[in-house]
Amino acid sequence: MSEQSSAQAPASVRAPAGLPLLSLTLASMMDEVHAHSGAVYLLSPDQPVLEMAVMAGLPRAFAAPWERVGLSVPIPVSDAVRERRLVWVGDQEEMARRYPRIAVVLPYPFSLAALPVATETRAYGAIFVTWPGSHPPVLADWERDHLLAAAGRLAMRLERAAEQSVPVLPEPDLLAAPLVGGMAGTLGSVEAARMVARLPYGLCSLDLHGRVGFANAAASELLDVPVSRLIGAHLWASVPWLNDPVYEDRYRAALFSQHVTSFVALRPPGEWLSFRMYPSTNGLSVRISRARGVAEMNRAAPPPGGAPRRLVSITQVLILAGALTEAVGVQDVVQLVADEIAPAVGSQGLVVMGSRAGRLLVLGHRGYGDTRVIDWHDGMPLSEPTPGSQVLRTGVPAFFEARDEMERLYPALGGHPSEFAAFAYLPLIASGRPVGVCCLSYAAPHHFATEERAVLTSLASLIAQALERALLYDAKHRLAHGLQEALLPHSLPSLDGIEAAARYLPATQGMDIGGDFYDLVPTQGMAAAVIGDVQGHNVTAAGLMGQVRTAVRAYTTVGQAPEEVMRSTNRLLLDLGSDLFASCLYLRLDPARRRAVMSRAGHPPPLLRKPDGRARVLDLAGGPLLGIDATATYPTTEVALSPGSLLVLYTDGLVESPGTDFEDALTELRHRLTELGDRPLDDLADALVRHASGTEERLDDIALLLLRALPED
Repeated sequence: MSEQSSAQAPASVRAPAGLPLLSLTLASMMDEVHAHSGAVYLLSPDQPVLEMAVMAGLPRAFAAPWERVGLSVPIPVSDAVRERRLVWVGDQEEMARRYPRIAVVLPYPFSLAALPVATETRAYGAIFVTWPGSHPPVLADWERDHLLAAAGRLAMRLERAAEQSVPVLPEPDLLAAPLVGGMAGTLGSVEAARMVARLPYGLCSLDLHGRVGFANAAASELLDVPVSRLIGAHLWASVPWLNDPVYEDRYRAALFSQHVTSFVALRPPGEWLSFRMYPSTNGLSVRISRARGVAEMNRAAPPPGGAPRRLVSITQVLILAGALTEAVGVQDVVQLVADEIAPAVGSQGLVVMGSRAGRLLVLGHRGYGDTRVIDWHDGMPLSEPTPGSQVLRTGVPAFFEARDEMERLYPALGGHPSEFAAFAYLPLIASGRPVGVCCLSYAAPHHFATEERAVLTSLASLIAQALERALLYDAKHRLAHGLQEALLPHSLPSLDGIEAAARYLPATQGMDIGGDFYDLVPTQGMAAAVIGDVQGHNVTAAGLMGQVRTAVRAYTTVGQAPEEVMRSTNRLLLDLGSDLFASCLYLRLDPARRRAVMSRAGHPPPLLRKPDGRARVLDLAGGPLLGIDATATYPTTEVALSPGSLLVLYTDGLVESPGTDFEDALTELRHRLTELGDRPLDDLADALVRHASGTEERLDDIALLLLRALPED
């Protein structure tokens, strides 16, 4: 944890003259719901980023990783603004399940509520408040009402400030004043000091930043540090053998959970001390005593003169590790490094490079206004003397504290000006082989201390593992899409008297490939249309889908009637011995007679929109899914198709989603068809799939085939 106090914001960002709007709102909200800590974020005016404007109840260092977060980052305040709702996390287990990147850095029992600060037309920011672990895991109705009302009032005040062009800036954080070593002049306080001095064990008090406000003589003796050196200093800074992230974490745990915590520490050369921390909302009381019962524990003392790593470095690594587990493709990795790591290490530019066919390949970059240097690197042979190719070939990181230092080693770079002055080239090595290079760029000359180089190299190892997975995922993704495109028709044929449009969207889970298919087959004077769904979202389902589509086309070409096409396809699936089943809807179009003959095998019913705008679900006879019963029959139904009529054939992904009733979804589709059915067919197809694909998680594929009977010329 940083030792720099954050209780007071810099002068350049203090609140303007007048009442501290944000601080008053936050303090009032916390008081109303008895919250322990909280913060207000303001939405940046020029980018989708939330910036912490004021924090209360705990040092800002506790929330340092999230002082500035993008709206796309999956944490409660971002979700609250993005989804315009209150986000409640009831306990430590729920935090670990829903927001692992927070839980891994703050693994303490506490509850959290995050709310958007927004009016109906505009979002201004967010608020979060926390309670100790003793809070019930369910948010009470009265607490919810108070929180929503306070956030609403703040949004209205911010709206008025915006209308009046009054700037709302960050304000000083709300923390209890640090304790001081002097005693008040009352008789009670003097007697209390005398009583504490007579106790046989050590006592000291810490403020919310961990600074010592009081220590008795016994504490000084046990710690072997004079009281004068303890007062006003961080306990782990004034006592060298306590300068360990493990002990500092106990202090953080006590403040966050408001539970009593304890630990034992070895005072060199061989005496164990017990520390017990009693928290409150304005600091900690610490009792120190000898822990003779653990003297036999086999625990090594910190190495003499060895400075342990600071917690902030560990925190950065933990945050990145949690974030990178959520990265799927290469661009996700690049974006996460740009959002989470580059700002933390002070870098303003980022380039991630890989290799292909003996050449450098720029996988992604951020922060470069002039991309000429990026273009110059992209496609550069690995044999060329450049920092990126050298680091990729050797696996050895390279740090350049000034640009002229890099140009002396690589003169070819001199002809390619850059807005950056210092660079860290980090090899991305996974499974024992280089998978890429991450270049962090700095706007000003930058000294890379030994500790910083070690941290950056460690971060590179985590990035490399995520990048290796992402490259493999992207390769599989391209393969899956190539297979899908090969199995589905590239275009629909032109038919006399029939206008057609089709759309396909894969599921967002799995390999983005599935078994949904459609086809339109011209025959002599007529046409056949088919839509179907082989169960599954993998290569096996896609392969079987290709066989079914080919079979339907073949049976249609040889002139089989609709019911025979279905029976033949059913027997084929059984002969193939596959464990997968398929639904199917097949119809034979006769534009001259204005009729359509349909046969259905366990598939959702089509919709028909008549020229007058009325739409209805067609009640068709049918048989079971294909691939189940060799003796199954598939009766047909004849439907009139007057000029201007529109048939909608679809797979269940268009109407089915978790928590949605199928009948209700079908009714909603019918209403949309009634409302939008007069649009051009391509526009209508886009509108129908756009409505169904609006959710982030699409569990099933969507196939859609629209057929409109054209009027006679």
